[in-house]
This record gives sequence, structure tokens and C-alpha cells, in this order.
Amino acid sequence: MLRRINIKEFLDNIDLQLFAEAGNLVNTTQNYVNAYNGSATSFSGSNTLAPELKAFYDTELLENTRAELVYAQFGKKQVLPAHHKGEVEWRRFNTFANAEQLTEGVIPTGQKFGLTKVTGTVNQFGTYTTVSDKLELRAYDDIILAATEEMGASAAQTEELLIRDGLLTGTNVLYCDNIDTSTGAIITTPTACSGMYASRNDSTHGFSMLTPSMINKAVSIMKKNKVPAFNGKYYAVVHPSVAFDLRECKGWIEAHKYAAPEQLFNGEIGELHGVRFIETVNAPVLGSSLYQNADGNVTYATFLFGKDAFGIVDPEGGALEMIVHDKDEIGGPLNQFSTIGYKFETNGATILYPERLLRIMSCSSFSATDTAN
Repeated sequence: MLRRINIKEFLDNIDLQLFAEAGNLVNTTQNYVNAYNGSATSFSGSNTLAPELKAFYDTELLENTRAELVYAQFGKKQVLPAHHKGEVEWRRFNTFANAEQLTEGVIPTGQKFGLTKVTGTVNQFGTYTTVSDKLELRAYDDIILAATEEMGASAAQTEELLIRDGLLTGTNVLYCDNIDTSTGAIITTPTACSGMYASRNDSTHGFSMLTPSMINKAVSIMKKNKVPAFNGKYYAVVHPSVAFDLRECKGWIEAHKYAAPEQLFNGEIGELHGVRFIETVNAPVLGSSLYQNADGNVTYATFLFGKDAFGIVDPEGGALEMIVHDKDEIGGPLNQFSTIGYKFETNGATILYPERLLRIMSCSSFSATDTAN
């Protein structure tokens, strides 16, 4: 005999969590929340993604991210313990003046001792993509793995740009001379981007390019400011368009001629005047009215680093995390999609010692064709 079904009783006995959409299910510290209407249900079930599989995707994401990072290599990392507010503090002690000659029987005046506090605040960043079950099933390639690799590149790009933009707030700036490229003579020394020119054949105004002479000048500034080096070397992060002009100059030492090439950093291309150069497309190409050259085109920022010039927060529990939810977990009533994403916390970059970070502004042979990034 057929029995009439009580729909309310039927629904009450079903774990509706199994049928949630990705947007309907938000895991919080207290329960599951529907992001669309704010309703909440108690915790139930468990993550169906196998731990071994998650570890594999975590490794893929981190390896791909590390391969792309350039600026982060030179930051002083400061750990932010879990269960602390999202702010860290760096302390730097003041330096003492040199000792003076003592006068017999006279107590000299002591020096003040103190420190400067610099703080950095972390924010959270993240993104994800959704893959359908049919795409996952029918695609020739491993879609989840491919998405993980691309997420790694996205994470690195995001972190690099956040650090780069933080470094752009530095006020220690050197503008490249406008030179006659046929003779090397200095025509003018600009004090702003608007005074820089970008033509190799302009003997009237010159060409504001990054030359070995400008590198030598920048190193002299760093040394005069007593900026400590990394094992005897400074490091510069340069855009490929600027590196092109630099390679055209004499005195360039290619990276493969190093005595210890196995010690190269990510993207390292060579050395000049005690500066090791790192090339990346994420180096600033600037096109706003503040940074345009005399021709109205883009200019380029090359960062020259001394040791501990800037700080990066390393948040315990908030570092880069790969998040994969398979279709059995959040794929809806018919297991129709999986999600792949990442999130991390960062302060971008906090400048600790302004004198240890020199921003070298120049034009390039590609100023008229490159676009701002």
C-alpha cells in the first residue's frame, strides 16, 4: 500500500548540506553559512578531498609560485604568530656617533640611545575558479592540475605587484642623465620624469637611459649612505626593456660568466659594478601624468636594494594556501563542479630603511611602445 509522504518530514530527514552550491556553503568558525541569504546550519560531514591529493596540489601551487617570485627574495621576513592582530612591528636601533678624544679628568657627554618602530599590516587576498564535471571528465589534460599551476602564477603575480607597489612609495630617487649616445656626454640631469627623453638619436635633448655610468653613480650613493650589501653585492630589479639598453653598453658581465653560477637568484641576468641584476616583466612601467617622460611616454623604475631595505610579513596560518573542493563536496545536487583557488595574507612591502632602497628612473628604447603595468 502506498503511503502519503509528508514533504516537511522528508526534507527534515535529508542532509541538505550535501546539495549546497559553492555560494550556499561558507565554512565559518561556528557553522555553515549560506552566503546568499545568511541562513546557517550546524557542522556536518567532512572534507572529501583526500589528504594526499590536497598535499600534491599544495606542492604544485607553492612550487609554481616560488618560481615566479622576484621581489620577495630580498625582503626581510617577519613572522606574525597566529591569534595575533594583523600587524607586525620591526624595530631598528639608532646608530652612535664616533668617539671623541677624552679630556683628562673630564667625563664626556653620553649619547642618546633609542629605536625607531616601523609597523606593517596584513590584508587577505584570494581568488578561485570553477570547473565543471564534464570538463574534468572529458578534457585531455588534467584540468585540476592545470588550474593549480595557473593559480600558482596568479598568486606570484599578485604578491609581486603588491610588493612592487609598496616599494614605489619610497622617496629615495635617482633620475638617469640625458646623454648623447654617440659620445656618452651628459646633456642634462633631470630632476623629474618630465625632464627625461627617450630617443637614441636625439643629440639635442639626449637619451635618459640606464647606463653603466648611472649604475656606478647609484652604487656610490648607496655606499655614501653606508648601505650594507648582500654578501658584498647590491641587487637591482630591472624591466626587460631597460635591460635591453643596458646590454647594449660596454662593461656588461653576463650571468653565465659568474664564478658560482649555481647561486643565481630567480631571473638573474648579470652583474655590473658590484650590482647583480634581476630581470622581470613586473618591474614598474609607469605611464601616469606623474611619471610620463618629456615625450608623454612611459618611464621605468629600477629598484636597487641594500640588505633589509624592506620587510615582508610571514603570517603563521595565513601563508599561501591552496584550496580545492571536489565535486562530491560542493558540486550541487548533481555533483556538477569543483572549485580550485588560493588565498594568502600579506603586507605587500614595508620600507624599513629608506636609504637602503634607491629607485632609479629611466626611459628605454621601448618607451614609445610599452604600456604601463
